[in-house]
Amino acid sequence: MRALVVTAVAAEADSVVAGLTPHPDAPGPEPRTLPGGYRITRRDLPGIALDVLDVLVGGVGPAAAAAGTATALVLADYQLVVSAGIGGGFAPAAPLGSLVVADAIVAADLGAETPEGFLDVTALGFGHSVHLPPPELAARAAEATGALLAPVLTVSTVTGTAERAAELAARHPMAGAEAMEGFGVAEAAAAHGLPVLEIRAVSNAVGPRDRAAWRIGEALAALAGGFRVLGPVLANWGERHEHQHQHR
Repeated sequence: MRALVVTAVAAEADSVVAGLTPHPDAPGPEPRTLPGGYRITRRDLPGIALDVLDVLVGGVGPAAAAAGTATALVLADYQLVVSAGIGGGFAPAAPLGSLVVADAIVAADLGAETPEGFLDVTALGFGHSVHLPPPELAARAAEATGALLAPVLTVSTVTGTAERAAELAARHPMAGAEAMEGFGVAEAAAAHGLPVLEIRAVSNAVGPRDRAAWRIGEALAALAGGFRVLGPVLANWGERHEHQHQHR
């Protein structure tokens, strides 16, 4: 099985690669560049059925993430796509330094404002606003990493006020985190008929923008820690998924 992990920026990708590297002192894999300038790093995972995991730096925001993911997916044969990185957590369910695994990937600000309130693209009749990761995979990933299993919202503008945080929480009361790329990654994966997973490490609380309170280093360390245990989970799910597919 081969999986693609998509991050927004290099620091997130480096944390994922570090988590997948069993010996910290071992030489790191050399990244290469895909058409479009996307950096991708291959990790071979000997000893488990997840043969290869490629880590892509896809860019910030849903459009860039979709374009980067789509580029990688036409150049190699993957069986699973994972959106990964840091993000904001909805307090108190997702505190700083914790992990959130998505049971739903939601385009939270894709739609229209009306006098009666926000309408998402589904309500407008222009498509869908939610992608659902495989429930068993999401549950097992959350259990293995100690993550909160909850919807992760994709936004094009990061929340920076208490009013916006309250509005999102009212529309999505079960949400665990917000980030900027998951829905874009999921759209590209769906176009290729592939399942998708999203995992976020919480660097800040969703709410008023307060850079002094951000814990980016702590979140990146949590992301690396999550991927130390995710490899076997992904491989085990992939084996069962392939077995079921062969016996249909």
